[in-house]
Amino acid sequence: MSIGTNIKSLREARKLTQEQVAEALGVSFQAVSSWERDEYRPDTDKLVRLAELLDVSVSAIVEERANTFKLKDAIYNWEHMKTYVKTVARTLKLKNTLKAVDYAVEAHKGQTRKRSKIPYIYHPLNLACHALSMGIVEDEIIAACMLHDVVEDCGKKPEELPVNEETKELVRLLTHEQTTSANRDRMMTAYYDAIAENPKAALIKCIDRCNNLTTMSWGLSHDRIYRMIKETEEYFPRLLKVVKAEADFNNAAWLLQYHMESMLDIYKRLL
Repeated sequence: MSIGTNIKSLREARKLTQEQVAEALGVSFQAVSSWERDEYRPDTDKLVRLAELLDVSVSAIVEERANTFKLKDAIYNWEHMKTYVKTVARTLKLKNTLKAVDYAVEAHKGQTRKRSKIPYIYHPLNLACHALSMGIVEDEIIAACMLHDVVEDCGKKPEELPVNEETKELVRLLTHEQTTSANRDRMMTAYYDAIAENPKAALIKCIDRCNNLTTMSWGLSHDRIYRMIKETEEYFPRLLKVVKAEADFNNAAWLLQYHMESMLDIYKRLL
């Protein structure tokens, strides 16, 4: 695709009008229109600001792509995953999980995954199904997979969750506060240190990271992908070691490490 086609595609994906782009860059909407028709190219300074506005790398705008593939955000239907998790929970009498599924669906109602129209509940359901597929059937773990983002993203409090105290503690550990550039390193280190003290929390966090790595390509900028890679390499080897030390989680740890390191290698090569 041409530069103009790239600009138009990225603009429309962000649900921005030509007028909104023009206002943000301090140009006329006719200028934006001419870029998209490939009549003119943005100046270098405008190109950099355009990349920042669209939250992509400059190369994502200027590289011409001769071949494109049909993309899809979701592999499985989230309602089918919900039915599967609840069926397993009923069969194995996972009481906390049964409560957590319905609570999470309601809490995340109306939310979508970044850069997509996929309901946000797809993410926690993915974690729960991922854990079950690796033979992890502990009630508190599956329930915490479902609830791990409700405090951080839905304004809920750990003490009000409809689950037992162990599950509430797992959710509390997996929830981190908003950070700034000044306190990010300190707060993230404290966050991962606390998780590393609890093998179940470490397991859930590794599953969460695997799922998030697979969706980085949905629209994260070059800088944000780089930061995600660096964070994964800094903190997750320790968490994987904690998970591996638990006999019941050893097989899961092997699969998680393979998934994580494979995704990192792919992104590094593409970058």
